[in-house]
Amino acid sequence: MKSIDPKDFKVTDKIKLSKIPTLLKVKGDDDEKIEKLDKVQSKLSKQQDTMYAHNRYGVLICLQGMDTSGKDSLIREVFKEFNPRGVVVHSFKTPTSSELEHDYLWRHYMALPEKGKYAIFNRTHYENVLVTRVHPEFILAENLPGIESVEDIPKDFWKNRIEQINNFEKHISQNGIIVLKFYLHLSKEEQRQRLLRRLEKEKHNWKFSVGDLKEREHWDEYQEYYEEAINKTSTKDAPWYIVPADDKEMARYIVAQIIWDTMEKHTDIKEPELPENIQENIGIYKQQLENES
Repeated sequence: MKSIDPKDFKVTDKIKLSKIPTLLKVKGDDDEKIEKLDKVQSKLSKQQDTMYAHNRYGVLICLQGMDTSGKDSLIREVFKEFNPRGVVVHSFKTPTSSELEHDYLWRHYMALPEKGKYAIFNRTHYENVLVTRVHPEFILAENLPGIESVEDIPKDFWKNRIEQINNFEKHISQNGIIVLKFYLHLSKEEQRQRLLRRLEKEKHNWKFSVGDLKEREHWDEYQEYYEEAINKTSTKDAPWYIVPADDKEMARYIVAQIIWDTMEKHTDIKEPELPENIQENIGIYKQQLENES
């Protein structure tokens, strides 16, 4: 199986989602994909330990995609080799009453990674220009000045939100956070099959939600708004990658490889060295400890 080239998935020009494949045809079976993923996992895990000691960067991984696109299982499989202290997962659901007392980006600022750590956003700040755009009535819960009904939402509201998101990502990337955004590109037919499996296999019944079927009715709207958001927010410092997601094993490997290729470019990430005066006296400190026995 050939190696993954991140440039093949990175959004650098305007894209049309309907023209991008949801399945990447490659030679190799699932076992080979899993084997390749395992190798990348190991490298990422070791590099994260070094990044933790270096204590200069944080990494923000943003995962977006339609229901059943495989976000949860991707997180489990890609990051399972990480030291638990080095990665934190945030699954953003409907804002709580406390979160609604702040602006919509507040809860995302609060979840940003500490230096030396990864933060994974399972659904992200982009929900504020996706779900709320498909269901603009959700905006009313934010109690924004001058907006008492959907009809009060200004024409430039979504344009302004996208600009605010770009500014948010620019700000954090200029302050040491490496931002990588992945859209798991799933076909409508594959989603149908995955929803059916949740109903047919008893052990997966708990995953099924009637809400998934209701949101499926808005498939075309979501595709339109995803496309617009990706086109307007894929930047040099916070790029989008569109990952074919009909094959879960392949999608996991692609994401892992893109993360590794990005991190490998940060050649300044190294374990800190002991001060010279301590290095010179290591023998003395060692002898002092040995004499205690």
